[in-house]
Amino acid sequence: MISYPVEKLKGAFISALGVSPDDDFESMTYGQTPGWDSVAHMSLISEIENAFDIMLATDDVIGMSSFQKAKEIVARSGVSFD
Repeated sequence: MISYPVEKLKGAFISALGVSPDDDFESMTYGQTPGWDSVAHMSLISEIENAFDIMLATDDVIGMSSFQKAKEIVARSGVSFD
């Protein structure tokens, strides 16, 4: 069963990067996923912050290099992806 927070995170990726809901999110990485460049990255950060009502630290913004890493970073804000 897919948890709601995962769907919210996927929604942020879909909105910011223009990826398909059917794409393999677990394999998405910065610079390798079509459309995920530096400009789209800032849009993604904004989408994630808005979706989860959080403010990411600069180190987290810089370190968010994959969908998996995004889950780890958002989880540190108290969001459970289990």
